[in-house]
Amino acid sequence: MRRVLTLAGLAVLLASYDSSILVLGLPGIAAEFHAQVPALSDLGSVLALGALGALPLAALADVAGRRRVLAGAVLAFSLIDLASALAPSLAWLAGTRLVGVCFETVTAGVATALVVEVTPARHRALAVSGLTLAAGLGIGLTTLAYPQIAPHWRLLYWAGAAGALATPVLWTALPEPAVWARAAHASGAVLRAMTEPPFRRRLSLLIAYSALAAVFYEPAGLFVVLFGSRAVHMGPAQLSEVVVAAGLVGAVSFAAGGWLADRYGRRSVGVALSAVTAVVAGLTFASAAAFVYWTGNIAWSALASAAAPVTGAWFAELFPTRARATSEAVVAVSTALGAIAGLQLVGALDPRIGLGPAVALAAVAALGGAGLLLLLPETKGLPLPE
Repeated sequence: MRRVLTLAGLAVLLASYDSSILVLGLPGIAAEFHAQVPALSDLGSVLALGALGALPLAALADVAGRRRVLAGAVLAFSLIDLASALAPSLAWLAGTRLVGVCFETVTAGVATALVVEVTPARHRALAVSGLTLAAGLGIGLTTLAYPQIAPHWRLLYWAGAAGALATPVLWTALPEPAVWARAAHASGAVLRAMTEPPFRRRLSLLIAYSALAAVFYEPAGLFVVLFGSRAVHMGPAQLSEVVVAAGLVGAVSFAAGGWLADRYGRRSVGVALSAVTAVVAGLTFASAAAFVYWTGNIAWSALASAAAPVTGAWFAELFPTRARATSEAVVAVSTALGAIAGLQLVGALDPRIGLGPAVALAAVAALGGAGLLLLLPETKGLPLPE
């Protein structure tokens, strides 16, 4: 189990590093390509579409195995970094990152399914918190590196190409979960497995939840550094200090969230953390005061970090092994659709009410999505459906 968690964590770390480059480097990217918020919203909307390509790849992981798809996805997004580093225009960058997001999404979903399938029921959420910590470390690498090279964001993509070196290690050292091997021989069509009761209702609820959450969290995550730069008037070093502080608090919260979910259950802990996170994250954009920005980011990071392993384990446990990776990708697709809606909403509202209020207003959707989680069943301690 430790080997699987370590290698899956490495894959997630590399994917998280890749995905965070655009967020940290967005002020530099906007300045180089002379892009305003509406254009950047369009960029984010294009990137969200990358999740659509993750669906067939995730289905392949359910049919052909976790190891091959995970190793191939890491190789793909690492090589795509080379094309991103050479981007001569915002449209070029959008195209390369569109493909990169596809493989980053697959990596996160397959890694989660893999860890859940090899971990004993009593420790699943805590194990998923290890993946969440790895994702935080990936963001931390970008956060620490960017102030040293700002505004030269391309260097981060050149460095990201080194992730290809992890591919042979993942290919040769990762085992296939025994639970997947049993389910693979007995399974029918992957998509049909998710339409069987009770999985159909669960999937419908998660599609609605993830779309509503993304209406807020996608623009919030994309614009948080840009908001700090333009509205709060912070420089790259100050913004990195905020991200580092928030990351350190979040790192402590990962394990806390996993422990709470394994002890008290996924449903109560997950719903509470999701609801409070939406409120706190929304308040982060409600003021241009530096204190509010600092406090909001730290509290948002702590709550979101605690919630991530709870919902990660919970959502994976809701679906059968023969369609677990695919269910992660379906949720990612609904997230992408919600993200596009949220980004376009913020892009339209920014000229009228400003970036901060536009993002804060979208938090209402995430709060409503958290309420939908009350309709999902508790899965703590239950055997995985095959």
